[in-house]
Amino acid sequence: MGQDHLSHSVSGGAGGQAEWRRRLEALARRAEALPVRRDDLDVAVAGIGDPDAGDAELLAALREAVVARLGGYGAPETTLAAALDELPKGPAGEGTLEAVGHCARFVAEAFALPAADAAAFARRAVEAERQRRAERRSAARAARETRAEEERRLEAWEASLIGAAAVPALLGCSGAEAERWIRAGRLPVARRVAVREGGRTAREPQFDPAVLEGLRASLPEWRKAEAGASPPATCEARAEPRGATNAAVARVAGLDRYATHFVTARALNRRIVACLGPTNSGKTYFGLTRLAEAETGLALGPLRLLAHEYREALEARGVPTALSTGEERILAPGSRHTAATVEMCPFRTPVDVAVIDEAQMLADPERGPAWTAAIMGVPARTVIVLGAPDAAPMIRRIAELCGDPLEEVRLERMGPLIAAPDPVPLDDIGRGDAVIAFSRREVFELRSALLRRGRSVAVVYGALGPTVRRAEARRFREGEAEVLVATDAIGMGLNIGPLRRVVFSALTKWDGQQDRPLTAQEIKQIGGRAGRFGGAHAEGIVAVLEGGGDPAAIAHAPAAGPAAPGDLRPPVAPDADIVAVVAAEIGTESLFGTLRRIERSVLRRDDPNYRLGDLSTQIAIAAAVDGVRELSLLDRWTYAMCPVDERDEGIERLAGWVVEHALGRTVGPPRAGHLPPPSRASQEALQLAEQVHRRLVAWRWMALRFPEVFRDIDGALAESGRLNEWIEAVLATRPSGRVLALTDGVAGEAGGASRGHSKRRQFGQRGGSARKA
Repeated sequence: MGQDHLSHSVSGGAGGQAEWRRRLEALARRAEALPVRRDDLDVAVAGIGDPDAGDAELLAALREAVVARLGGYGAPETTLAAALDELPKGPAGEGTLEAVGHCARFVAEAFALPAADAAAFARRAVEAERQRRAERRSAARAARETRAEEERRLEAWEASLIGAAAVPALLGCSGAEAERWIRAGRLPVARRVAVREGGRTAREPQFDPAVLEGLRASLPEWRKAEAGASPPATCEARAEPRGATNAAVARVAGLDRYATHFVTARALNRRIVACLGPTNSGKTYFGLTRLAEAETGLALGPLRLLAHEYREALEARGVPTALSTGEERILAPGSRHTAATVEMCPFRTPVDVAVIDEAQMLADPERGPAWTAAIMGVPARTVIVLGAPDAAPMIRRIAELCGDPLEEVRLERMGPLIAAPDPVPLDDIGRGDAVIAFSRREVFELRSALLRRGRSVAVVYGALGPTVRRAEARRFREGEAEVLVATDAIGMGLNIGPLRRVVFSALTKWDGQQDRPLTAQEIKQIGGRAGRFGGAHAEGIVAVLEGGGDPAAIAHAPAAGPAAPGDLRPPVAPDADIVAVVAAEIGTESLFGTLRRIERSVLRRDDPNYRLGDLSTQIAIAAAVDGVRELSLLDRWTYAMCPVDERDEGIERLAGWVVEHALGRTVGPPRAGHLPPPSRASQEALQLAEQVHRRLVAWRWMALRFPEVFRDIDGALAESGRLNEWIEAVLATRPSGRVLALTDGVAGEAGGASRGHSKRRQFGQRGGSARKA
């Protein structure tokens, strides 16, 4: 890349590092073909020795910093892919092809390629990028057209429906006859719509005229039967596939008969044991003890990290145990037990005992269907369900729907939980305390404030990978860190160790839609981690940080009884088999159209037994990948189930992988490139490492399903390990100066259930008072 392409005059005399950084930022903004990160600016500033350095010297230092970082990606091709991903994006979300060529020449220069090879490398890069963009544009255009067509088709069908009043004229029958035949189910209802009449809402039936026309020939038979002759079998409407009634779609999907999907479980003589109690009541010990005593068994939990902990606990008791999560498999020779995440529950191989943890997750609209499927479908003779007392009503409903006998075991907390009467100043936070925040930003603000006060700090939040979370928990548990700062992610049962006190930074949280007060159940679930029976802190204390709210608001929480969820119907979601039969019924190869029809019609909103879970993410992915018809409907459904981070352009990245898959290419694992020394890591560098780690989780998830496309599993594991080690080192390092200082460019990232919002708080040098920024 030519120096003249990157050199631009920036006014301002020589000065200190702040001035150099300002000038470098201006240079980086103008250098469209230079893949610059904020970390590169820091490295460049640190390497400038001349106080009167001009633009050329500054640019040289910046180029040197970028070259050093890009060297961490390995081969020129891998480096170029990463560099192109880091180029400044234009209004269309991509840089110019000219910038791609300049960037490729820069990479060639970084690898000291000869001039002829560098020119050829740049030409190949531009041509490959041009082709890739054309392919992705074509796939995106096809997806948009498919989505529009499916929406039009659904709208046209719904517009063609008629009400009950129009049925007699259409069929040439009397109103009384039509009413009788509707009640008897001979005239299939296409859908029910809400109608407001006389101050109340009723659900009125609508009918498909095409289906009713097909029943005309049956009317004489029905009349004859009503006159006293032997009644004929109810006539089934045979609709054309593209006009399939909602009733027909619901029938083939069978979500209103969800328990019957699990043939193996229904064939067993199962019994369900619900072991319910608050935090620190011994539920996990109860379940794992009975699991270890069984000849064969299964432990299911909400997190990969907990699956690892179950496996280790069983192996410590001499029980060889395999591991199965969405992106990881570990075989254990001779094992007849498996620890897994709930979504990986096997439904065809019977076992003696299955333990399903955190059953209160049944109420979660996104992940709740996985708990419904596991409790209903796990093929175990004894199903031990662990959870908070709040889960009892839904567990009873599931046992009733399955026809399984239910035994309830109630456990009490093994040490008292006490609400502190006064707020806790930040200066008083000390060894054995956990401070709970509700965003990544606030976690680091608290960490910085505590470090300034001389405390050593471990952190746990949702964006951290399982390996790092365990390492941070170990640092706190073994006393390397005096204080733990965490999001509500610790409420999921991570082995933190004995806590003296749980201190909430605030008594409100963002739930994705609004700021709301914490519920008594949330305070009990998270605050209940304080105290440990037989440990150093048998009595647990739950408190609020000074400035975070009124302590009286938590005073009643420890003694509060269980609160049943507002809707006791267990949530359900389609699996691959249901997606396939619905698509066949409505005559489409569109995954988007299939999921939209499932969303609209497979369960009545007033179904007495089940409710449909949240399919919004799967529908969004389907809308992005539906144009790639070279992949089958079920292959696209597999992509739609991949765990992606939508805030990190996860759906767009997944759509790119689909295109590469369809064209028979391989997809390499994401990489982070060169990372600065942990002692000099900035907030941006840490956040980038976390993002790449999450991308690797998605990549490894896909690699287990399409190993011929996502081939480099060794490279993915190596990169995951490198990132884990680096993040652990960063979090264990006491930063200085601006390192790991928060910047305005860092977006809030909540852990656990509080996503997409962060209430800014600043913690001053004195007293620990909090105020809105």
